[in-house]
Amino acid sequence: MLGSTHGTFTTDPRRARVMACGEPPPPTVHGSAPTADDLDVSGRPLRADVPDLDRFFRPESVAVIGSSDAEGRPGAGITRRLIAWAERVGARLHPVHPTRRTVFGIPCFPSVADLPEQVDLAVLLVGDPLPVIEQLAEAKVRFAVAFASGFAETGEAGAAAQARLAAAVRRSGLRLLGPNTNLNAFEEFREDLEGPAIALITQSGHQGRPVFTLQELGVRLSHWAPTGNEADLETADFISYFAERPEIGAIACYIEGLKDGRAFLLAADRAARRGVPVIAVKVGRTETGARTAASHTGKLTGADAVVDAAMRQFGVIRVDGLDELQDTSALLARARRPSAEGVAVYSISGGTGAHFSDLAAEAGLTLPTLGAAKQAELHQWIPEYLNVANPIDNGGHPVGDWRGRKIIDAILDDPQVGVLICPITGPFPPMSDKLAQDLVDAAEETDKLVCVVWGSPLGTENAYRQTLLGSSRVATFRTFANCITAVRAHLDHHRFTTGYRSPFDEAPRSLSPSFRKARALMRPGQQLSEHAAKQLLRAYGIRVPREQLVTSAAAAVRAAGLVGYPVVMKASGPQLAHKTELGLVKIGLTSASQVRDAYRELTDIARYEDVPLDGVLVCQMVERGVEMVVGVTHDALFGPTVTVGLGGVLVEVLRDAAVRVPPFGEDQAKAMLSELRGRALLDGVRGAAPADVDALVEVVLRVQRMALELGDELAELDINPLMVLPRGQGAVALDAFAVCR
Repeated sequence: MLGSTHGTFTTDPRRARVMACGEPPPPTVHGSAPTADDLDVSGRPLRADVPDLDRFFRPESVAVIGSSDAEGRPGAGITRRLIAWAERVGARLHPVHPTRRTVFGIPCFPSVADLPEQVDLAVLLVGDPLPVIEQLAEAKVRFAVAFASGFAETGEAGAAAQARLAAAVRRSGLRLLGPNTNLNAFEEFREDLEGPAIALITQSGHQGRPVFTLQELGVRLSHWAPTGNEADLETADFISYFAERPEIGAIACYIEGLKDGRAFLLAADRAARRGVPVIAVKVGRTETGARTAASHTGKLTGADAVVDAAMRQFGVIRVDGLDELQDTSALLARARRPSAEGVAVYSISGGTGAHFSDLAAEAGLTLPTLGAAKQAELHQWIPEYLNVANPIDNGGHPVGDWRGRKIIDAILDDPQVGVLICPITGPFPPMSDKLAQDLVDAAEETDKLVCVVWGSPLGTENAYRQTLLGSSRVATFRTFANCITAVRAHLDHHRFTTGYRSPFDEAPRSLSPSFRKARALMRPGQQLSEHAAKQLLRAYGIRVPREQLVTSAAAAVRAAGLVGYPVVMKASGPQLAHKTELGLVKIGLTSASQVRDAYRELTDIARYEDVPLDGVLVCQMVERGVEMVVGVTHDALFGPTVTVGLGGVLVEVLRDAAVRVPPFGEDQAKAMLSELRGRALLDGVRGAAPADVDALVEVVLRVQRMALELGDELAELDINPLMVLPRGQGAVALDAFAVCR
C-alpha cells in the first residue's frame, strides 16, 4: 500500500487541548438559544453548535425499521450486521416489521409505536423514510439513519424529496444521518489499540477504507461518520463533536461538497481552539471534479479557490490523495508537539539524502545547517570526506556497528532539530536491519519525531514488518512525498494552533456609524456609478481622490481648477464597469482647453455607445504607487468574501489574488499579501520606494467591515485600481464600482 504511515506515537501529555490564550468557552448544546454575544452584526452565529452524539455512537437501545431475515435479501445482511454491532456496543436491538414475529430469533414488533421502550437510535431499512419520521418523533427517538438513495444525488426531483425529508426532520426534533449513507458507522473498531485515535468523516463510504485499515498497522480509530447527502447531520456537526472528544487526536475527512460553508468554518474554528487537527480531502478542484461531486451528493461544491483559502484560514489541512489523508492523519493524531522546526535528513547514501533534502526544502521544510561543533562530533564516527552539515551522509558502514546509535543520538541532541527523517530507499541487510532497530531504540528515548521512509516495493522485510511497524514511536512512510506532506502539516498545525486567536472572537457584534451612512447610499437591484461607489467607500473611511462630478464643459474647467492640474476625467454612470475599453477615461490633462475637449469627447462617446451617464468626474491625478485591487464577492457556500491582488488593466490576465472569508484580523490580511506572486512590488523593485503596506491592510480590513455589515445587500464591490502610495503616504481608491442586491 503506497504512502501509509506505519507505526504509532505516544501521546504528549502537554498536547494542546487548551491554548496559550486560555480555556475556550464551553460548547454550545445543540438547539440552545444564542445570546447577543453569539451573533455577529449580520445575525450569524459565532460559535459552532455542538450536537450531543454520544447516544448515536453508543446507544443503549436500537430499533431496526424494516428488518428482515429473508436470506438473499439486502435487508437481511444489514440486519445481521446491526445485530452484531449492537452486541459489541452493548445495545438492546428491537427489529420492527409489520408481518414478522421474529427476526433472526429476536422478537419483532409490528410498528414503532409498539416498541417496548424509548430507543436512542432507529435504523431505517425502508425505501422511503419520510413516512417513518413522524412515527419516530412521536416515540421520542433521538437519532435515525436513512440508507435509502434516490434523493438530491439524482437531480431536481430527488432534491425536492430530500427537502421534504429535511423539513420533516426539523419538525420532529430528532437528528438524521443520511439519506444515501451506509453501514460505516457500525463498523467493528479494534479495542486493543492505545493512544490518540482518528475520527473519520466521509461522504463516500468507500473513500474512507484506506484510513479505516490503518488499524491493521496499529493506528487507532474510534468513530466513522458516513454523512451521505446530509439532509440533517453534516460534516460540520461531526467535526464539532469529535473536537470535544478527549480520545480523538485527529479528524480525517473525505468531503465532496459542503452543505453549509459557515457551519464548516465554525466547526474548524472549534477544532483549532482545542488544538485538534482536521485533515481533509476536498474534491472539486477542477470543473469535472466539481460536476461529479455534485451529482454524487447533490450539494454545492463552491469555488475551489475560496474553499482552499477558507480551509487554510481556519487551519484545516487539505491534502489531495487518500494515501496522504491516512499518512497525515496518523502522524498528526499521534506525534508529540515539536520542540523545534528544524528537520535533519540522515541516510546511508549521499544521493538519497540530497534527493530527499531537495524535495523537503522545496516543500518549505527548514533544514538547518548543523554547527561546527556538532559536525565535528559526528565526524568522530563518520569519515571526514562525507557531508554531515545536513543532510547527514554516514557512508553506510557506521550503521552496522555501535557507531550507528551514537550518530542518531547526536543528531537528535541538536537543539535546532525537531524532526529526524531517515530515507531508506531499499533494504540492504544487515545494515538496514541494524539502522531500523537503532532508529526505533532512539525514538523510545527522545521527545522528538523520528520518521523513516521505507522505499522497498515489497514491504515484506522483517526490518519493515516487525521492527518499524512494531514501534509505537517511529513514523514509517512508503514514499518521500507523503512523508514530507505529513511532516510539513505536523509543523504547520502546531504553529497555527499555538496561541490561536479565533477570528470569530474579533467579529463585530454591533453596527458601526459607517453602516448608516453607507446604507443610505445603497440602491437595491442596481449597479452604482463610480461616483456613487466612491461615496460608499468614503462612508467607510477609505480614501478617494479629490474629485467633482460635473454635467457641463464649463463646470469641468472650474472643477479642474479646484482639484488641481493635472487631472483625470472619466465618464460616470451606473452601467460603466470597464470605461478604459470604451475610451471613457482621459488622463494627464493640464489645461482648460484640454478639459473642455475631453468633456465633449467623453459625452460624445457615451451617446454613441448609448451609455447613460450621471455626469463626468474630474479627478485628482495620482501617479506614483502600486496598483492593487480589493473587492467583495459572494460565494454560494461561504457568503461574502474579500479579495486582494495586483490590480490595473491586467487584473484578469495576471489573476494574482488572495481571498479570505470574513471575519478575519490584521494577521490574515497580511497573510493574504504574502500569498501574492507579485508581493515584491509592494516592497519596492528597480529603485521604487516601498509601498504603504499598512495602509493597504487597513483598506482590506475596512472593506471586510463593509462586507460584514452590508451583507447580502452588497452583491459586489470592486476597487481597481487602489493606488498604494509610498510608505507613510496611504492608499487611494482611484476607481470603484458596486452592485446592490
